[in-house]
Amino acid sequence: QVQLVESGGGLVQAGGSLRLSCAASGGTFSNYAMGWVRQAPGKEREFVAAISMSGGSTTYADSAKGRFTISRDNAKNTVYLQMNSLKPEDTAVYYCAASRLIIVVTPSLYNFWGQGTQVTVSS
Repeated sequence: QVQLVESGGGLVQAGGSLRLSCAASGGTFSNYAMGWVRQAPGKEREFVAAISMSGGSTTYADSAKGRFTISRDNAKNTVYLQMNSLKPEDTAVYYCAASRLIIVVTPSLYNFWGQGTQVTVSS
């Protein structure tokens, strides 16, 4: 019902910044709560950040608080993740995800997923 395409990943040094983008199509973007979930090699998918349909509410994993900011532009059908003060442990594939629920912090409850974008942080 909705298609998601992530972009903006890459290789950065520890302490650097990246801005991830997720473009949505095929659905009414404002009807979905959006989130970012990451997965490191050999590990389970881990919730990173989520934002409500209107953008009025956000929530973050403890590991992301104070460093990452999620935002959305419903006019552009796009959600963003600004990542600052990156650490090597942030290295993972980052997925954009959508849900018809108000806000989601459990990865298994998201309904739609993008293909992911690789973020690598060197030490």
